[in-house]
Amino acid sequence: MPAPSPTWTDQRIALLKQYFEAGLSCREIAADIGVSRNAVIGKLSRLNLTRGRTSDERRLQDRSSAPARARKAMPRLQYEMLATIYGESEPPAISEPIDETNRCSLMELAENRCRWPISTPGAEDFCFCGNASPDGQPYCAGHSRLAYRPNSRARIMRG
Repeated sequence: MPAPSPTWTDQRIALLKQYFEAGLSCREIAADIGVSRNAVIGKLSRLNLTRGRTSDERRLQDRSSAPARARKAMPRLQYEMLATIYGESEPPAISEPIDETNRCSLMELAENRCRWPISTPGAEDFCFCGNASPDGQPYCAGHSRLAYRPNSRARIMRG
């Protein structure tokens, strides 16, 4: 079995450099030399032949033209819930103990009842809070205070 001929002979590399300097596209170079477009791109990369800006110029330009990060949008329902629990500028309400008389099983859990899990799933005493949850929220007011806490920066600014 004869050894395969190398893809990049000295003649092909000379043609590649000549066509590259002439400004031909990688597709045009590949068609004329008789190799794939990806082979041309790879060889140009290995020979450090680039068009236009250098990689350092590209990195600097990419950093300087990067748009400022937009603030993450908070879902409207979550924002409303946090605003009702914590208030926009007023201090948080004094937390009252959470009523434990309405605990229920998964089968008893209704649409407007708190879905806060009590205990460990699979345990004999596992249940849900079951207190009334306002406006289709998943948790009652007491468990919402536990579940939806503003980040520490917001707490420091308020306090």
